[in-house]
Amino acid sequence: MPTKGIYIYGIVPNFYGTKQFQLLENSGVYAITFQNISAIVSDRESVNLDFSDRESLGYLLVHHQETIEELHRKGFTMIIPMRLGTIVSSIDDVLKILTCGFDLMIDTLKKIEYLTEIDLAVTWANFPGTLNEVANHPDIMALKNQLLQSGTALTQVDQVKVGMLLQEKLDEKNKLIELKILDALSTISIDIKIHEVMNDQMVTNSAVLMKRNNATQFEQAIEKMDEEYNGVLNFKLVGPLPCYSFYTLQVSELNPELVVSARKELGLNNKTTENEIKKAYLEKAKIFHPDNSHDTGDADNFNTIQKAYHTLLDYAAAVRQLSKDEYILLAKETVIENLILVKIKE
Repeated sequence: MPTKGIYIYGIVPNFYGTKQFQLLENSGVYAITFQNISAIVSDRESVNLDFSDRESLGYLLVHHQETIEELHRKGFTMIIPMRLGTIVSSIDDVLKILTCGFDLMIDTLKKIEYLTEIDLAVTWANFPGTLNEVANHPDIMALKNQLLQSGTALTQVDQVKVGMLLQEKLDEKNKLIELKILDALSTISIDIKIHEVMNDQMVTNSAVLMKRNNATQFEQAIEKMDEEYNGVLNFKLVGPLPCYSFYTLQVSELNPELVVSARKELGLNNKTTENEIKKAYLEKAKIFHPDNSHDTGDADNFNTIQKAYHTLLDYAAAVRQLSKDEYILLAKETVIENLILVKIKE
């Protein structure tokens, strides 16, 4: 029998007032409030993303984004999206997330108060023509001539060599155009994140963070570039959007056994500080870093202490969300169980 859970879409401030929150009625979502923030949630079956097929993940992603964007259209412009698939067992679990992440959420809400995201996808309007132009690059023509000197036609291996060089030159061309476009937008944006392109035809797949009142100026800049490239490129804008690419919250539960093991790996005392964790890591890193060691086994040791270091940093950050005490207790009997860390997804 499917297990029921509470799915968290995002976090909003409560200053929108009663009328604004009444818009959520009959929409399938509701608010769970803690002090002056609320989690926007819905009741649904629990889902494990690790065991979900591509179709199920695609459906969940569309539902997740459509719900957040609908909230955005209803006036919840200050919304911090939660990571896809954040689902918990009870209202108490939601309140635990709000409690642990409260300071971070308040700080982030202040940052995004006047900000928005616009996603930009740029593709070649005539991709076959672009490929033909790249194929006539002097370096490619020189390679073809060199390979043809040994026979009357290109062998399959020769064609692979030419294809690899063609891909290289196309990537260089796409990157050059991408940099020109993003450079032109840099003066009216706060930050830009470059996402992976879907295919070779796509020049850039970027997210632009800007002040909401610069959205018109941004569109004008795109229109100007569209005119300059005279139909060679297609520009597609999606937004204004919540700041998905820059401020998405994620929640992780920390394993106490891994914390204890990490303490031993770095040789730390049962009572330590973040500075001591960093110092212990740096001392170990000097010994095992591949640049300083000729022992091939030290690469595994280096990876182990890196994992231990990040485990302890996460644990320290999670403890700091509950307490301002300088010291962190790492003895097995003092490590906190069921501890969660709320942070901005990198």
